[in-house]
Amino acid sequence: MDEFARFSLLEGPTPIQRLHRLEQEIGEVLKGVRLFVKRDDLMGLGGGGNKLRKLEFLMGDALAQRCDTFITTGGIQSNHGRLSAAAAARAGLSCELVLTRVVPRDDEEYRRNGNILLDGILGAKVHELPATANALTFAKERATALKAEGRRSYVVGLGGSSPVGCLGYAICAREVAEQEKAVPGGFARIVIPNGSAGTHAGLAAGFAALRMDPAKVRSFTISAEAEDARRTTLDLARATLTDG
Repeated sequence: MDEFARFSLLEGPTPIQRLHRLEQEIGEVLKGVRLFVKRDDLMGLGGGGNKLRKLEFLMGDALAQRCDTFITTGGIQSNHGRLSAAAAARAGLSCELVLTRVVPRDDEEYRRNGNILLDGILGAKVHELPATANALTFAKERATALKAEGRRSYVVGLGGSSPVGCLGYAICAREVAEQEKAVPGGFARIVIPNGSAGTHAGLAAGFAALRMDPAKVRSFTISAEAEDARRTTLDLARATLTDG
């Protein structure tokens, strides 16, 4: 992984903690299964969150290409958008967020507080689009417009889930493998949500590169149909191993 451009955003490995209270609450349903959580929410920059892992490589690639503007997409309250704004600010890049109204809410609290408020504080320029709009097409058109002004943009799709971004979670697989050594019996399963497929694809690619079983990573799709999510994840994992 050392040959890939990387812009440091993390402060070290995030801890893995056992969920003793949750195990007690669920009780017999677990049948002796132990539960652990990896605390990527404890990352320091921009309020924390796992997207920083991808952004280390995305920002590194943007800087290597001498870009001055980072453009990405997401929902109105996108965590990826917030952390992109924070990472771009640290890297000295302008940031533009193309955000769509994908949640059936349009009240003032939803549209003006939370991440959307932080996006502005962190210096991002926000473009709000209706749910039916193609955010990635808009982002590319925006990059073309900026090019006409002499700017150089780096465009990233939903969740930062490109082969470059997934390298962040391939690195995370190595981190988990090291931490697992301190857990008697190790981890039988690593369970995650699957939105834009990048976390699952990156972990699977990372474990495969370590000659460990990538099938220990299981995910639950939160948007796409299960078969579509499976296909996207596999394609992205393969691309991470070959193109990342």
